[in-house]
Amino acid sequence: MNLKVKALDHLVINVLDVEVSAAWYQSVLGMTRHDSDPKPGEKPHTSLKFGRQKINLRPVTTSKEAWFTADNATAGSNDLCFLTESNPDAVITHLGAHGVAIEKGPVQKQGALGALLSVYCRDPDGNLIEISSYADSSQ
Repeated sequence: MNLKVKALDHLVINVLDVEVSAAWYQSVLGMTRHDSDPKPGEKPHTSLKFGRQKINLRPVTTSKEAWFTADNATAGSNDLCFLTESNPDAVITHLGAHGVAIEKGPVQKQGALGALLSVYCRDPDGNLIEISSYADSSQ
């Protein structure tokens, strides 16, 4: 039998401040915050849900023993692309209303299913955030 991956369930991003990052992803990208029920002596884990996926926010100050993670856990080293049904002009207007600077765009890029129209910005840790819609809206 050959292994075949079918989808992405969640990813972890390393952050300097969970509260700042959670607030940004909630207000700017419309994600829903969830905090885990911690075991005694542990802090809750914070995640942000969108669609059928989630992002776990891992404070960079957390030890590998407390949170099993990548070897080089560094805040601001991610490059993430999120899909929206909004057109690039609406994305730019929305980001501007939240005081988020546009790094680049709109530009055409290649996505998993075809041509994307993308606008780039950065989250509070400096991660590159691409907000995209398929050029052919039937994707």
